[in-house]
Amino acid sequence: MTGTIKVIRKAAWAVAWDESTSQHVYMRDADIAFSTSGILYVGPAYQDHADEEIAGAGIMVMPGLVNIHCHSGDEPIAKGLFEDVGTAVLWGNALYEYSALIDADADAKAACQTVMLSDLMRSGVTTHLDIASPSPKWLSLAAESGLRAYLAPGFREAQWRMAGSHRLDFDWNKAQGRERYAEALAFVDQARAHPSGRIDGVIAPSQIETCSEELIQEAVAEARRRGMRITIHAAQTMAEHEELLRRTGETAPAFLERLGVLGPDLILGHCIFLDHHSWTRQRNRDDLVRLAGSGTSVAHCPVTFARSGMTLESLGAYRRAGVNVGLGTDSYPFNMLEEMREALICSRISGRSVFDLDTGGLFAVATTGGARALGRDDIGRLAAGAKADLALVDLSHPAMQPIHDPLRNLIHCAAERAVRDVYVDGQAVLKNRRVVNLDYEGAVRELQDAQKRASRRAERDDPQGRPLSVLAPYSLPLARQG
Repeated sequence: MTGTIKVIRKAAWAVAWDESTSQHVYMRDADIAFSTSGILYVGPAYQDHADEEIAGAGIMVMPGLVNIHCHSGDEPIAKGLFEDVGTAVLWGNALYEYSALIDADADAKAACQTVMLSDLMRSGVTTHLDIASPSPKWLSLAAESGLRAYLAPGFREAQWRMAGSHRLDFDWNKAQGRERYAEALAFVDQARAHPSGRIDGVIAPSQIETCSEELIQEAVAEARRRGMRITIHAAQTMAEHEELLRRTGETAPAFLERLGVLGPDLILGHCIFLDHHSWTRQRNRDDLVRLAGSGTSVAHCPVTFARSGMTLESLGAYRRAGVNVGLGTDSYPFNMLEEMREALICSRISGRSVFDLDTGGLFAVATTGGARALGRDDIGRLAAGAKADLALVDLSHPAMQPIHDPLRNLIHCAAERAVRDVYVDGQAVLKNRRVVNLDYEGAVRELQDAQKRASRRAERDDPQGRPLSVLAPYSLPLARQG
């Protein structure tokens, strides 16, 4: 069944897919016909039946963006707390000592997920991979949003524990880790069976250093038996890099290669601190060769790490080495277009050249790079036969003016402010800048109280008993009153 056929007439610009050259290309004054069955036509003067017409003057049509690494569980309530702190002996990273203290309670999980999903679609995302702990509404909200979802319930056998602010330790509980693994398998089966056809599960050992070799190998084997994607945080911090060297003498890619885990169905979260990185001690380039040769994908999330002064070295270099890289937002602000801008800037800074990465290459990372990581050739591109996942950009927005190259304007200037409509499977999930299926405004209102509750728990759970004023001091001192 084709269903209702919508046609965008004479789109001023379209980011179309050229199959002959395997790349995105600009098309002017294009007609795009689509329905729930997919994209039917991209080109000049569509002549067949149309049930609904959308004026394309002043519009750029582009494929929906593919986000392959985000966390809905508690990130929206961490906003404004720890951007200026970090643990000095852990290379300034805030993950272990600070970020781990914040967690959303059961009442806040749905609000956090709703905000994340809404912000993603407001920035043109149509597919996302969400790594979180299962909560009662996780699956139903993902389905209700209308987005294409890959849900990855994380599991691990060890918890991080900070000894003061000077040492990272690990508390192992393998029995509990196995319980979480069994729960994850049950959940991904449920996700895969969802009747929407837009949801799948992902096998997700949470971090490379918090899972035993045996669990990683078993989980990956099970994922491959089921034909599912696998994701794991690896090479994401220098603390993890040094811990793996202490345990095994190996970098993360070398460790996973020895376990037989690397492959085109594996997505490594972040993958920053490889043997060539200037912060590490190896000074080789073997890890990039390992990743490229195995077809392993990298989920690059520049914003959250740039906040701590860290970045991939460099996105352009990974691509030139043949590594498939997709983009993720990881945490707030869940804005894929801002993430793209940061990715471009960080790549040029770490590559020490404006030529390290260009806008067209970056757009490929955020679309077909993510699609390839998920094993898909029917998303991330605007072509007949692909899924009808697309975004309409308002070229009349002041931040899009004047127009010479609309993608540059969108990524470098306008970001989500110019995204007008978003469709997934031919159905609008964002219409005239408003989220269609979720109560975005209501969820945002819930975040303030949720953050206050989480902050009280952080004070209670902090091993050093520090108040919030010490854990998350204000950017400016409070003025004296009277």
